[in-house]
Amino acid sequence: MIWNPGIEQADRETIRSIQLQKLKRILIHARDNVPFYREKMARVGFIPEDVTRLEDIQKLDFTVKTDLRDHYPYGLFAVPMEDIVRIHASSGTTGKPIVAGYTREDLDVWSECIARLVTAAGARKGDIAQISFGYGLFTGALGLHYGLEKIGAAVVPVSSGNTVRQVQLMRDFGATVLVATPSYAMYLAEAAEKAGAMQDIKLRVGLFGAEGSTEEMRAELERRWGIIATENYGLTEVMGPGVSGECEYKKGMHINEDHFLCEIIDPQTGEVLPDGAEGEMVITTLSKFAMPMIRYRTRDITRIITEPCECGRTTLRMEKCKGRSDDMLIIRGVNVFPSQIESALLGVTGIGPHYEIVVTRENYMDKIEVRVELTDEENLDNFAELERLRNHIAGRIRAICQLDMAIRFVSPNTLKRFEGKARRVTDLRNQ
Repeated sequence: MIWNPGIEQADRETIRSIQLQKLKRILIHARDNVPFYREKMARVGFIPEDVTRLEDIQKLDFTVKTDLRDHYPYGLFAVPMEDIVRIHASSGTTGKPIVAGYTREDLDVWSECIARLVTAAGARKGDIAQISFGYGLFTGALGLHYGLEKIGAAVVPVSSGNTVRQVQLMRDFGATVLVATPSYAMYLAEAAEKAGAMQDIKLRVGLFGAEGSTEEMRAELERRWGIIATENYGLTEVMGPGVSGECEYKKGMHINEDHFLCEIIDPQTGEVLPDGAEGEMVITTLSKFAMPMIRYRTRDITRIITEPCECGRTTLRMEKCKGRSDDMLIIRGVNVFPSQIESALLGVTGIGPHYEIVVTRENYMDKIEVRVELTDEENLDNFAELERLRNHIAGRIRAICQLDMAIRFVSPNTLKRFEGKARRVTDLRNQ
């Protein structure tokens, strides 16, 4: 099923025409109402009315996260506060939070974007959707909430936490759709298995986001829950979830192109790369009037997919994010993404799906240790089995990352579980 065939199955010429029309409108709106953008355009002599091609936007500098923090809280808003009906914000764990404002029209666009993506993933009218994202300033829960209601699904706003109750409600309410981070969905699966509830749970679709995950993680979630596990993408700065999402064929996340203009750049040089090249995603919002974002650097590493999708949608897709350019670890000159380590770990018999990466520095040398849980505690006393397993895991990591890493085994259920975004890396190099 396709929610909005007129857009999702439009030809490329139509899509680009819509994008160009909306781009000029949002650029004029940003210039006229946001001093930050007015000054940015004036510096390079950029005149929105003169835009004739989508590529003309490349004449403007990028917007970056520090710009939002420098204008905290409302300095990038483009409408009067009396027109703002919702305010969200990021956690702000590394400084001032990122604030996002929405007009009523912005919220309608957001719901439409989510409706398309959840429909593509297999959600339908009549589904019962359990939302296990934390409600509050975080955009994820309310973003999915209103989009699922728009398609006619019944929403159970459980929020995060109280895992035992989550499993009980999932069983008692007959939830068919689960919204969560991949790591929390894995934790819920453990709890459901421990409670003997799996046979009574009716889930068939997983809508996962807010953190990256690997194909190995997806396969494990599908195996344990018996579901179709899909991923969706977004970020507070440009709206929240709703930028893109996977269809049931799971071959890239379809971009809502009439609302977002996406570019891929070289994260080092800022050069715009051709479709198909891997680089950093840059997003311009085309329909968000409370707080437009022009050429926002997401730091997410991905690529654009142009090949036709079997589902019949014609919108461009983005590959699952490999990682973030600012989350990349540089260990002894080698670039390492946590997702690469996850790919090596998941599927290995004898260890669980939870892990921690600890980075230290000794004698000016970076060292990395991967901590994993054994599934059978008795193996902690089996030296021969531990060595075999350690060598096997180290070899898989070496093949993917081209780097030797220490492997440390811990008892089952001892590593931290996460109800929100998982924090897999502990970097102690500056301590």
